[in-house]
Amino acid sequence: MASRPEESFRVAVVGGGIGGLYCALSIHHHCKQFPLDIHVYEQASQYKEIGAGVGLGINAARLIHKIDLGDELNACAGYREGIWITFRKYNNGEEIFTVPVGDSGKVRQAPCARTDVLDILRTGIEKRGAATLHTKKACTRVEDVENGVRVHFADGTSDFANIVIGCDGIHSAVRNQFIADKPVNSGQYAYRAVIPIAELPSPWRFPTYSVMWAAKHKHFLTFPISRNTQLNVVAFVTASAEAAADVKESWTSVCDRQDVERDFAGFDESVQAIIRLMPEKPSKWRLNHRDPLEKWHYFDGRVILLGDAAHAMLPHLGAGAGQSIEDGWVLGRAMAEHLQQAHGMETLEWCAQLYQDVRKTRAQKTQRTSRAAGDTYQMQTEDMIDKSFEECVPMMAERTRERMKWVWEEDLDEAYDKTRKGTAVNGSNSA
Repeated sequence: MASRPEESFRVAVVGGGIGGLYCALSIHHHCKQFPLDIHVYEQASQYKEIGAGVGLGINAARLIHKIDLGDELNACAGYREGIWITFRKYNNGEEIFTVPVGDSGKVRQAPCARTDVLDILRTGIEKRGAATLHTKKACTRVEDVENGVRVHFADGTSDFANIVIGCDGIHSAVRNQFIADKPVNSGQYAYRAVIPIAELPSPWRFPTYSVMWAAKHKHFLTFPISRNTQLNVVAFVTASAEAAADVKESWTSVCDRQDVERDFAGFDESVQAIIRLMPEKPSKWRLNHRDPLEKWHYFDGRVILLGDAAHAMLPHLGAGAGQSIEDGWVLGRAMAEHLQQAHGMETLEWCAQLYQDVRKTRAQKTQRTSRAAGDTYQMQTEDMIDKSFEECVPMMAERTRERMKWVWEEDLDEAYDKTRKGTAVNGSNSA
């Protein structure tokens, strides 16, 4: 069995969000027997997620347990008490249908504050010495150099790495060097806020699980985070592309609370109580979709895209963070095979292509399904758009019941092994 020389293999992870930090931990987890030097470069002054809540499904929670951080994840998520989400009519709160979830096991769904998840991952890196964490390092470009890549930063500095992993989000500087970003206005925008559950009318009817109030052209979603003490609020509106044109694609963009009140006038009193507790300046951002990328790696496999940089998706499945975590797990496994050189053919390009082959079909299906889910929730599909609300309700229910099962139930290691076996039989994988 061939092995690499004992010099350190330097990994540059560009972007210190959930995807980037999990990727660093996964590579350390799978490759710690090899001499590695992992560096994470975050453009902000601290490791802190912008945004509010994140819903990690069973698929993502399982992978956090696999790197021995599952207890910490469960501690910040709390329990759902047997219900994933209930769908309600917008005007009177009448139940449309409710989706159960098994949450009595150790590995379970984990709706969390984004900052809590990031803190778990960052603390895991620091305690294990898994990577060196840098701040105030905004990548501007990557340069193909002998035996590796040079990463250039906005502060005028640069660093060398054997491999660069672009985890720098929907506006990825790494990706944009190779392919132009072409966001397409979906005609939707969303409001976001977090409010204390204790301040809601008592007793609050939905203290442990998600609720969606559905209407034509809009829906109002909430789910508890931070050990069921805070309520994450995301309210979606379908408008003309022109109406959404002035809204920025940014979680730091804000508006007046009166905008939310106006858009959701006529909704159930439970929704009105939530809106009254939202801040005077809630966030408001435009939802863009992007066409799937055919290629996720460049410079002969020495630059690889991960997470939103590779497959940015609309938020309607709540699956974006989970998909980036899946990316990190698969890439860690492929990197271990490259470093081990078990068959003498595992070049970096082979590693990058194996990662892409395992992940691309599933990630892009999630992209498509997220968009379709949003159209269904908003009752905007081709066969629903001209129907009344009452006519659309049973159609929405039927299409939604089974949608999440394939996201949650994927056996990622089985998918990896199957793809890897096909690669070994063929002798190589195609770019």
